[in-house]
Amino acid sequence: MRILVIEDEVKTAAYLKKGLVESGFTVEVFSSGTEGLDQALQVANDLVILDIMLPGLDGWSILSSMRKAGCQTPVLLLTARDLVQDKVRGLELGADDYLVKPFDFSELLARVRTLLRRGPPRQEDALQVADLHLDLLRRKAFRARQPLVLTAKEFALLELLIRRQGEPLSKTLIAQQVWDIHFHSDPNVVEVAIRRLRAKVDDPFPRKLIHTARGVGYVLEER
Repeated sequence: MRILVIEDEVKTAAYLKKGLVESGFTVEVFSSGTEGLDQALQVANDLVILDIMLPGLDGWSILSSMRKAGCQTPVLLLTARDLVQDKVRGLELGADDYLVKPFDFSELLARVRTLLRRGPPRQEDALQVADLHLDLLRRKAFRARQPLVLTAKEFALLELLIRRQGEPLSKTLIAQQVWDIHFHSDPNVVEVAIRRLRAKVDDPFPRKLIHTARGVGYVLEER
């Protein structure tokens, strides 16, 4: 199996490559975030081991770009950042596991093998909540079998809400996931988008699905 390691610490990268090769894996190492992302998107890897603090692009950007491009290769974040919010952020962006440096190689190897046993995730063709239906292949949305005319960003926003149905999502998280922007002072981007989405998804129908989660953000769920 092929493992891509994106790690700029020379000693750590060499240690990983030596141990993984001795364990029977084919390993390629990149120290630049930009080159690592290109390799992740252009080459069929079975697993990516990804540092966060990298030259060029950081690990957050690489992970986000992979998932937005539809690359579902399992990702193990390997980093010295041990704060809970860093772990939460990594998992929310689409990481499959998170291991803090310094690490024991036997633990890393066990995690690698666990991720590889899971295999690639099944690609869904559609998502549904109540009478709201998303056709992911054709990028079309329907409510009560009536087509909804959505922009690309509105579809992406609705897809995020459906995938995380029942979970209140903050405006910051929504902005990161849908627009790939980070802000603290201007939540209007998300508020306006939610208002427009509600006008198409909820307003014409008696049952409302998009709700305000007070003090948090928004949640899509049946009530």
